[in-house]
Amino acid sequence: MARPRVRLVVTADDFGYCPRRDEGIVEAFLAGIVTSVSLLVNGAAAESAAELARRHGIPTGLHANLSEGRPVGLARHGPSSLLSPEGFFLGKMGFREAVAAGRVALSQVREELEAQLSRFRELLGRPPTHVDGHQHVHVLPGVCQVFAEVLQACGVRFTRLPVEGGLGGCGWLEAPARAFACTVERDARAAMDPFSRHGLRWTDAFVGLSTCGRYMTAQRVLGAVTRALEDNPTGHTLTVELMTHPGYPSVPPAGGCGEGPDAFSCSWERLHELCVLTAPTLRAGLAQGGVQLCALEDLESKRPEGVS
Repeated sequence: MARPRVRLVVTADDFGYCPRRDEGIVEAFLAGIVTSVSLLVNGAAAESAAELARRHGIPTGLHANLSEGRPVGLARHGPSSLLSPEGFFLGKMGFREAVAAGRVALSQVREELEAQLSRFRELLGRPPTHVDGHQHVHVLPGVCQVFAEVLQACGVRFTRLPVEGGLGGCGWLEAPARAFACTVERDARAAMDPFSRHGLRWTDAFVGLSTCGRYMTAQRVLGAVTRALEDNPTGHTLTVELMTHPGYPSVPPAGGCGEGPDAFSCSWERLHELCVLTAPTLRAGLAQGGVQLCALEDLESKRPEGVS
C-alpha cells in the first residue's frame, strides 16, 4: 500500500458546549470524518460529552478555556485578573486586551489551567490526548509560556499551532475575520519557541483559520491542504490538523460555559460546517489527493521541521 501524502487530523472543537453541538460532533465522528475532539470542561454539557466520548471511543483532548464563561479553578472564589466583577471570564477580545495591557496574573492562568486538566481527568478517567486553546488563548504572549510549562508538568505532549499558510490570498475572508486570523498566526509563530523548549509537539501544518463557519467549503479545505503540500519538503508524509466547529445550532438558554450560548453557537454556521464535513465531496477529494484521516495520537511525529 502506497504511503499517504498527507495524514490529516480533523479536530472538532467545543465538545461539551451543549447537547445539540455534541450531537453533531458525534455524528461527524461516526461518519468517519472527525477524528478527535477538544472538550470544554466548563461547558454546560461537559459531563454528558465525556460519557459520549467513552461510549464511542472518541480520542479526546482538552480545549483550555480562559475567555468564555465561568472558571473551573479557585479563581472563582475571590478577585481574579481573569474574571469580570460578575465572576465570568473576560471574553474573546477582553481577555486579549487584558493580556496586552499586562493586567493578567500569569499565576492565576496557571491555577486555572491546572484545574481544567484535573477536571478533565475526573471526567474521562485519563489524561487528554492533546491540549489546545479555546479561541486560541494558548498562543497569547506570556500565556503560551505558562501553558507550555503546565503541559510539560502534566505529561501532555501534543498541542495545536494555528499557523496557516496562504492567509493573505484568502479573499473570501471578511476584514474582521482576516485581521483576527493574522493576529492568531502572529502569536502562534512567537509561541513556537516556548512550546519547543518544553517538549510540545504539533502537526507540520494547520488549516482552519480560513475555513471557519460560513467560510468552510470542501474546495477551500482541499485547497488549503494542497497549499500545505506545496510547502512540504519532499520525501516525508505531511501531517496536518484541520480545526472544525460542527454541530447543530444551540437553542438558548441551553449551552455555553455558564453564560448561555453565544451568537456563533446559535447560528447556522455550525450546521453548515457539519454538512460540508459529512457530504461526499470532501471525503472524495481527500481520498483522491492521497490524504489519510487519523487521530492526533496516531501520528508518529508531530514536531514540524519548519513552519512556512
